[in-house]
Amino acid sequence: MDIKEILSKVDHTLLSQSATWDEIKQICDDGIKYGTASVCIPASYVKMAKEYVGELLPICTVIGFPNGYSTTAAKCFEATDAVDNGADEIDMVINIGWLKDKKYDLLLNEINSVKSACKGKLLKVIIETCLLTDEEKIEMCKIVSESNADFIKTSTGFSTGGATFHDVELFKANVSEGTLIKAAGGISSIADAEKFISLGASRLGTSRIVKIVKSENLL
Repeated sequence: MDIKEILSKVDHTLLSQSATWDEIKQICDDGIKYGTASVCIPASYVKMAKEYVGELLPICTVIGFPNGYSTTAAKCFEATDAVDNGADEIDMVINIGWLKDKKYDLLLNEINSVKSACKGKLLKVIIETCLLTDEEKIEMCKIVSESNADFIKTSTGFSTGGATFHDVELFKANVSEGTLIKAAGGISSIADAEKFISLGASRLGTSRIVKIVKSENLL
């Protein structure tokens, strides 16, 4: 697979608690240079980053992150605030406890409420697969497919594990045709990136692919 095609599917990510503005600017510069799908950054940097990149690069941020158990109202505020600050894409974390409790209606209502708060911007739903059974993953595939969200996403990268080939295969087999897939967390090689894409991922959340391209002068 052409390296430019892989990069075009990468959400170039920096969500470290200690991320500085200089580091955020650097990933923005890299995102523009290497043609990534977006940069995914903390909400507190969205406004500055959007002013910095203008229309050269989509800005993605995360809400209810990384634990997912803030209230729906709080998540909706975060989403609207981020969009008002210039975010083009929102990645939200589900309430995992609600899923364990089989409160499927609450999950669906929350996703749709957050999507409304996004004012037409893309919404990706992080289900944190490392904490779920396959049955729970399949249930979330159904819920996200039924919702107004755009993507189902594997992981925050802040829990006990990241994306696996099995999870993306499971997503592909159980989401509706219009629901896209994002693999995130632990994607550490070009070969892994290609594999995730071949299995059905339309986006990859990773910081390492751009680093590899830079260090190995692949472009």
